[in-house]
Amino acid sequence: MALVAAAAIVAVLGLALGSSWLAFAGLAAAIVGAAGFALHLIVTERRRHEVAEEELTAHSSFLEALIESMGSIAATLNPDEVLDRTRREAKALFGAKAAILAPGDRPAPDSAVFPLRIRGEEIGALQLARSRPLDREEQARAALLADFASRTVENARLLAEAQVREAERARLSDQLITAEQEERRRLALFLHDGPVQSLSGISLMLDAVTESVHEHRLEEAEQVLSSALKRHRDTIRSLRDLSFNIEPVVLRDQGFGPAVAAFAEQVGLAHEIQVDLDVDAADALTEQARVGLYQIIREAVNQAIRRGPPRRISIRVSEVDDGGVEAVIADDGTGERRRATFDDIEERARTLSGRLDVEAGQDGGTEVRVVLPPYIARR
Repeated sequence: MALVAAAAIVAVLGLALGSSWLAFAGLAAAIVGAAGFALHLIVTERRRHEVAEEELTAHSSFLEALIESMGSIAATLNPDEVLDRTRREAKALFGAKAAILAPGDRPAPDSAVFPLRIRGEEIGALQLARSRPLDREEQARAALLADFASRTVENARLLAEAQVREAERARLSDQLITAEQEERRRLALFLHDGPVQSLSGISLMLDAVTESVHEHRLEEAEQVLSSALKRHRDTIRSLRDLSFNIEPVVLRDQGFGPAVAAFAEQVGLAHEIQVDLDVDAADALTEQARVGLYQIIREAVNQAIRRGPPRRISIRVSEVDDGGVEAVIADDGTGERRRATFDDIEERARTLSGRLDVEAGQDGGTEVRVVLPPYIARR
């Protein structure tokens, strides 16, 4: 640029001195200098554009490789495989030695470490080490890769948990169907062997009464009718007890505590047994848990009576540390060592996702313990 200015000055000086050759030489030199300078600008600008284009191409290629790596990581459904795939992809992307550190591991000297966190919980770290340190852009991309890997691990864990819950739901659904079928079978058997047979006998007795009346054997007819009336009342009582055992009205209308208290009073009066109750913790139970737990208590008490009968039974419902509910039915009667005796109770507990434990009681009887998880027991 200075040369062009000097040539222009020479051309002006030649014109001032009236020297045409000097003015022409200065003008020619200025034109040549300007052309050279313009050519230099064109070449320099083109080179700058080429460098910028090469940088953009490199950035684009790296970003495409990064996206492909993320897609490869996202296609993995196992959390451990996600971390291993992240390590391999980071090694290929950054040309560095890559490793996945466990929580608490010390990183290697002169290495870059990028934490892997899931909702504040550190599950590990991505370590990258190479002779040339990572620049700022590479660090940002490595941090992005680590964050994406963390989210993929979380999604894989959630998917695994969902699959476990779905399998558990299917298992519980099968158990519920089985329990319902067993309950219907028990109910049909009871009705056939009990009330139906009793009503059939009453029908025959009434036929005999009719025949005795027609033959004017009134005294005999009165005796048979009296027996038929007694059997009819017993049948009504058994059906009322069945209705109460399936779902007592007081359980539906007044709640768990009054229903268990009414059942305990009935058992105590009928068999001269002292029944101790502590069931206040059951007030917060769900409707499903109340009905299921009531049936479990009823069955456990009836089994204790059939074994003994005992002199004393205690029924306790309390909270446990994890928020679930524990029901304990203990008696001082004859101990029961046959596990199969409690299959019906265990089946009822499984329909509520509960756990059944049977132990020898402190007074020589039997202690039945049922624990319901929080998500079943609580509203």
